[in-house]
Amino acid sequence: MRNTIINRRFKYTDVNATAILIIINVIVFILQNIFAKLPYILSMVPIYIRLRHWYWQFFTYMFSHVDFWHLFSNMLGLYIFGRIVERSVGSREFLLYYLLTGTLAGFASYFFYLYSGSLFTVVLGASGALYAIMLLFSVLFPNAVVYVFGIIPMRAPILVIIYFFIDFFGQFRADGTAHLVHLSGLLFGLLYIVIRMKINPLKQWEIMK
Repeated sequence: MRNTIINRRFKYTDVNATAILIIINVIVFILQNIFAKLPYILSMVPIYIRLRHWYWQFFTYMFSHVDFWHLFSNMLGLYIFGRIVERSVGSREFLLYYLLTGTLAGFASYFFYLYSGSLFTVVLGASGALYAIMLLFSVLFPNAVVYVFGIIPMRAPILVIIYFFIDFFGQFRADGTAHLVHLSGLLFGLLYIVIRMKINPLKQWEIMK
């Protein structure tokens, strides 16, 4: 059966797009600390999209972070999981997956905040795309062991499931974390894996030993 345009594969390349993404995030963070208004231009703020039509925020919010530790934790996760995923699927597929899932997570969050009346919520960070990367990592390498906090060994699929429940229940309390973006990243990552990559995550996870 021939592949459709939806699941036609790219020619494999490996240009270390992970490092490029990290560098871009670091540069944006530095610029944000120089230009005080930049975070409000790049972050996703529903009221700005609704009234000012700043549609680029669906994309740029992924590259904006609130402080150093926010940036550091996201970039550490991207370095750990992203580089392995990129080597497995190729740089073009990796970039499409990362940028598309992150952007769609932004769209989903925007409509939720719009219709819930939370128009002044500020959404920023790479977490939505990063959660999608973690999901793909767990699907491609279901037997991989991740050391949480550097000391607790855990299979990658188990870690993803735990994060899902943390964010699912976290959505019901106001703690300043964009749980909806995380959940949306997982959802759109799942759809991408099933529709474009034609992989059933549950079957992959069944081979855990």
